[in-house]
Amino acid sequence: MKIAVMKEVHAGENRVPLIPATVEKLVKLGAEVVVETGVGLSCRFEDSAYTDVGATIGEDRQELLKSSDIILRLRKPPVEEIGLMKKEALHISYLDPFNEEPLVKAMVEAGVNGVSLEMIPRTTIAQKMDVLSSQANLGGYIAVILGAEQLDKILPMMTTPAGTIKPATVFIIGVGVAGLQAIATARRLGARVEAFDTRPVVEEQVKSLGAKFVKVDLGETGQTKDGYAVQLTPEQMEMQKQGMAKACAKADIVITTAQLFGRPAPRIVDRAMIEQMKPGSVIVDMAVETGGNVEGSELDKIVEIAGVKVVGLGNLPGRVAETASQVYSANLGNFIEHFWNKETKQFDLNVEDDIIKGSLITHNGEIFSEMYKSIMNK
Repeated sequence: MKIAVMKEVHAGENRVPLIPATVEKLVKLGAEVVVETGVGLSCRFEDSAYTDVGATIGEDRQELLKSSDIILRLRKPPVEEIGLMKKEALHISYLDPFNEEPLVKAMVEAGVNGVSLEMIPRTTIAQKMDVLSSQANLGGYIAVILGAEQLDKILPMMTTPAGTIKPATVFIIGVGVAGLQAIATARRLGARVEAFDTRPVVEEQVKSLGAKFVKVDLGETGQTKDGYAVQLTPEQMEMQKQGMAKACAKADIVITTAQLFGRPAPRIVDRAMIEQMKPGSVIVDMAVETGGNVEGSELDKIVEIAGVKVVGLGNLPGRVAETASQVYSANLGNFIEHFWNKETKQFDLNVEDDIIKGSLITHNGEIFSEMYKSIMNK
């Protein structure tokens, strides 16, 4: 079974889909791995590093797409390349399917089986394949580094002959994978850290990292018969906003992490909240690529609003491309190994498996994902 590893063509993308260590792992499984020439150069992996572990180099991109059984990338493919792939080829990468309807349609028409790595279910067995978590973890780290770089203060407390320097305060909104790493990184750098999340159950995690959990008394929130939190009333949402505004006003750095898969990011910080913040403070909007959490943030720009720097730089994991490629490659390798039949030396596309059910978007010339069908048909 021939596996092709494609060079990334997205402008500014320095991450690579597979590093030599993972290629070696796939070769040992019995796969024929062909990497496009120059695939690893952005992370200083020469072609020879891949051939040394058993891969071959493909110099003709179109021929590589036409002849391969499995095609691996990091970013979603250009639509015009879908038709080059052979029928029933398996394409694995980020796909952003809910925002890329023409891409999904092209895969259906070409009979290409498309796996969207973002949609791998977050189960215990799938943790080792979870690209969203591994990249968000690095994004949270970089967000703090960017915030510290833009702030004209130091983060830690220092006692000096000239007096004591107070620590900076970092406020993190959203305590998922990115938020937790941001908390840990800011604490390591010596900042005083506060965090907020709409889920009170994460308070223990926040405290375990040495940060303060910002509580906003929303009154009775209740839950449904299935145990889910009921939707907040407009009054409760306003109370939540006011609570966050107070924390933002005290902070030197605010980091927003809230993203909704397949939908625009929620607006969390508006201009009125920014105007209450101290001049010289910094906001890092980690959701800028999907619409932004912060009013006025701009993709790949640092703008100043009412004396506050708003950092809207995209692809934060790409700023530590070597490490990001290492973990993405491991996730991808684990995904392939999990479904690899060692006897036949073939990838077993088991459509009854929960991981495949969650992540396979197109199969045999049809839309396969029930989630995709239900959301797109609304």
